[in-house]
Amino acid sequence: MNPLATYLRELRDIRSSGAHVPETSFYSPLANLLNDIGRTLKPRVRCIINPKNQGAGIPDGGFFTADQLPRTGEPDLHVQLPARGVMEVKGTSDDAWQTARSVQVARYLGTYGQVLVTNYRDFVLLGRDASGKSVELETYRLAASETAFWAATSDPYALAEAQGERFTEFLKRVMLYAAPLTNPADVAWFLASYARDAKARIEDTDLPALTAVRTALEQALGVTFEGRKGEHFFRSTLVQTLFYGIFSAWVLWSKKRALGNITETFDWRITPWELHVPLIRGLFEQVAMPSKLGPLGLVEVLDRTGAALNRVESEAFFARFEEGQAVQYFYEPFVEAFDPELRKELGVWYTPPEIVQYMVTRVDTVLRQELGIADGLG
Repeated sequence: MNPLATYLRELRDIRSSGAHVPETSFYSPLANLLNDIGRTLKPRVRCIINPKNQGAGIPDGGFFTADQLPRTGEPDLHVQLPARGVMEVKGTSDDAWQTARSVQVARYLGTYGQVLVTNYRDFVLLGRDASGKSVELETYRLAASETAFWAATSDPYALAEAQGERFTEFLKRVMLYAAPLTNPADVAWFLASYARDAKARIEDTDLPALTAVRTALEQALGVTFEGRKGEHFFRSTLVQTLFYGIFSAWVLWSKKRALGNITETFDWRITPWELHVPLIRGLFEQVAMPSKLGPLGLVEVLDRTGAALNRVESEAFFARFEEGQAVQYFYEPFVEAFDPELRKELGVWYTPPEIVQYMVTRVDTVLRQELGIADGLG
């Protein structure tokens, strides 16, 4: 069963008993939801309700990684701070954003560095900026009001069908946000997660403002986007253009920073200035115009994407590639996480340079020696 559908059904059952209290009676469904999703992560993440007071009060929940939970059966006498932050929970009638500004949440931020604030229907992830000031990292809203939320629990499968994938992705990012970003696959997953969010936002949206972009893509790729499959491919290609362009710009920006030419943080809005491939640059400029991004609701997603790239530990990340190969190597895990079916259809698999070199050399040799073409591939 979809984790969101299970969560909504359990909330509904507890509320319909009439024996509940506004906040604590619903802890169990929330913890079950978070643990269902947390066990799919590497390393696994577990939500423990009311972890021990570490000097800032007792949080409603703490997010611990698997390595913090030894299987010896004996309690760990050295109590560790939850590696992925803590949680502050209020009843469904409370305002999650007002709670996020409370003194208690500020105390938690000071001790744990990251807090997920929720009233069971709204979720606000808070962190700290470089100066230690509270900053809103991500948010998710399941329903516009308390009334609408409880009404939605009467048919949990409908809401799960509409929002289940995006909501699950959000909670995964919550539990992974504090993890170090050094592995290319992890970076690809984060960007693909935001890319799926972006695609979901435009999936059922009419895109008249992007007619010129659609035409340009069709001409560049030599295809026509027709029918339902064509629409899917167009939207997927559109999102890939944005995210692949941003990642490419970040790679170039990172190299400049490594040389000491720049010190500020990466901003995805500089992408057109960094890209050197005319087709991608032209398409990105078309898509990323404020007049087009605004109506699509993608600015927020791209801001989060930029923030994720600023968390990457660049030195460790680029140590995994030979010079100049980061962009090519990144594309396969990104497409695999973003759209596995599309990856299969397009045959996107990374081929090591040594194999490519052999293939090219072999074809050139056959052309010259066996087919009598003196210039070979030349």
